[in-house]
Amino acid sequence: MASQWHSPRKEPEIELFVKAGLDGENIGNCPFCQRLFMVLWLKGVKFNVTTVDMTRKPEELKSLAPGTNPPFLLFNKELKTDFIKIEEFLEQTLAPPKYPHLSPKYKESFDVGSNIFAKFSAYIKNPHKEANENFEKALLREFKRLDTYLNNPLPEEIDQDSTEEVLVSKRKFLDGNRLTLADCNLLPKLHIIKIAAKKYRNFEIPAEMTGVWRYLHNAYSRDEFSHTCPANEEIERTYASVAKKMT
Repeated sequence: MASQWHSPRKEPEIELFVKAGLDGENIGNCPFCQRLFMVLWLKGVKFNVTTVDMTRKPEELKSLAPGTNPPFLLFNKELKTDFIKIEEFLEQTLAPPKYPHLSPKYKESFDVGSNIFAKFSAYIKNPHKEANENFEKALLREFKRLDTYLNNPLPEEIDQDSTEEVLVSKRKFLDGNRLTLADCNLLPKLHIIKIAAKKYRNFEIPAEMTGVWRYLHNAYSRDEFSHTCPANEEIERTYASVAKKMT
């Protein structure tokens, strides 16, 4: 019987293009860029990151991805542009056994923070003092929803045979103890909210939201998140023109 030889699969050639910061070199403020940066890092694949200065887009990039803003990706020299499609593509292509799956187990892990950024945007753009309280309340409601989800134990945390009842979850992240696509989506947004809302609205996530704070603390201790965050001043500068002075 003829035996088949499988040559070891070559590592793909991957280049991620992200928005550059104010100096034209460091990572800029773009939650979608950070999301893909985190996904690639968590996949454990080799990749290069190129920052794109949006004020002086180099000629070779104009011809590579005309009319496209970062993030975009070159995968074995093939251009991929839509960040949702890129994420799906990476999840399918960089698959087990060589690379981990990052899809969350529970649909709610993805859904629970889905409105938080929209509520934050409305809050920070509102120039009317009398409306401020309502916008803040709407944002806090979304944080409360997230906090409740993070504090409620997931099914696998509940041991059916144990007499001890697990009342508060001890998990590190949205979907369990490993970072998933749900975290790659939500964490960059939470980081922006934390910095910009404090600077322009003196808003802080309430200390009693222990689930949210446990989550953030665990996330910041992971390089895949903390080392892909833009500098605080990048975020503050982005929102300087967006955050309306209240009158």
